[in-house]
Amino acid sequence: MADLNLKVEFGGGLELLFSNKRKHVVTVPSTVPEGHRKGEPVDINFLIHWLKDHLLEERPELFIESGTVRPGILVLVNDTDWELEGEGEYEVKEGDEIVFISTLHGG
Repeated sequence: MADLNLKVEFGGGLELLFSNKRKHVVTVPSTVPEGHRKGEPVDINFLIHWLKDHLLEERPELFIESGTVRPGILVLVNDTDWELEGEGEYEVKEGDEIVFISTLHGG
């Protein structure tokens, strides 16, 4: 099982939940290692939970809601809105750049 190297970036305040660091280079398995999806290609849904388990330092409720990113978080896959790429079902590929930007701001 090969691994995938991905660039992940957080903005709009989300970086505060991830070591106060905007850009990360992560290595994830190319296939889901366990559970009912074992052996299937890794997609953004898997990546979201992997990020929660491996990089998120606090307040998971500000990043994930109902198994996906919270409403108000824009997700870009290689500079394209993830809605055009299949949202969470997009299968990540070596070198992909995934950006999460919060559009919610306190007042």
